[in-house]
Amino acid sequence: MLYYLFEFLDFKFHFPGSGLYQFLSFRAAMAMIISLSFSLVFGQKIINYLSRLQIGEPIRDLGLKGEKEKSGTPTMGGLIIIFSTITPVILLAKLENIYIIILLITSLWMGIIGGIDDYIKVFKKNKSGLQGRFKIIGQVILGIFIGSILYFHPDVTVRQELKIKSINTTKIENVFSEPTKSFVTNIPLIKDNAFSYSTIISWIDKDFINYTWIIFIPIVIFIITAVSNAANLTDGLDGLCAGTSAIIVFVLGIFSWFSGNFIFADYLNIMFIPQVGEITIFIASFLGALIGFLWFNTFPASIFMGDTGSLTIGAIIAVIALIVRKELLIPLLCGIFFIETLSVLIQVAYFKFTKRKTGNGKRVFLMSPIHHHFQIKGYHESKIVNRFWILGILFAILTIVTLKIR
Repeated sequence: MLYYLFEFLDFKFHFPGSGLYQFLSFRAAMAMIISLSFSLVFGQKIINYLSRLQIGEPIRDLGLKGEKEKSGTPTMGGLIIIFSTITPVILLAKLENIYIIILLITSLWMGIIGGIDDYIKVFKKNKSGLQGRFKIIGQVILGIFIGSILYFHPDVTVRQELKIKSINTTKIENVFSEPTKSFVTNIPLIKDNAFSYSTIISWIDKDFINYTWIIFIPIVIFIITAVSNAANLTDGLDGLCAGTSAIIVFVLGIFSWFSGNFIFADYLNIMFIPQVGEITIFIASFLGALIGFLWFNTFPASIFMGDTGSLTIGAIIAVIALIVRKELLIPLLCGIFFIETLSVLIQVAYFKFTKRKTGNGKRVFLMSPIHHHFQIKGYHESKIVNRFWILGILFAILTIVTLKIR
């Protein structure tokens, strides 16, 4: 809203300072400041309100240290993250931008699904919350919507870098193609740094290239579902999910800035994605909301994000990665999410295997996800979280390095 207001003031009256809103960097900085301020100022009010409603997290008795002290801590803190993210975006972003629309819908849709889950846990006194199949259905619906928009919408285009031999000299020049519909993505550590989803199906018959959506949309569904649920599994210790997510989102902000900037895209030899720079506003706002939420969520937490937050965070991260064509980097960038999910898969698979073989199921970890394993081994919650943050920073650095290592 403010963007359009100051654009009008600058055009009609040359209002002093209104021209600043044309700069992406200024709007991104303002978005983060507003988001962080909103979460800090209104966060405590929301916590007090939720406490009066007795919206406390139902703690399962897992025999973990400090478990009883957390009983009754307000949940649904994801509302702070969602509102703190959306408010600056509506004020400062170009709302007609297709990528901004996608991210706003993702935030609201997954916020509703997570909110229903938390509502059932708190008010219906059902610790299981929303049945797993209904969560998956909601994620699949979102995946179909996002995949269809990214595939079919005319504004979703890329400009790939081409090597052209100069007419007057033998020098090879790098130029960008015209904006085209393309189903390529960045692939790490490969020289040409591009992979087209159409190759998965076109090898059968060249005419099948028009049916690439049959491959692309299910991949989008899988990525959104996997990352959303992985973030949900990671949300088990105070500050773990929010802090890890903030690191991931910061890196995605760098990627979006590079991919949406002609000069940086040319220098790094990556795809230039028209209009994608605008999501830097959303990412800056999202990052500010996560950091503001950490003010209340670090040990000992005054509020938990609940599924309202964790499912939404994971889905937003997945969608941003898809938009900037960095989805193949998710296992590295979201390394903490990946490790947490892998620990659960290993635990369940090994337990079922040994139970089928011996009749007595065995476990690899003392408890999964793996952060609970370290809790049982006697590590303090804060030490586990801090060390996971350090690992998250390492994964983030390695992810950024892949931009130049090929």
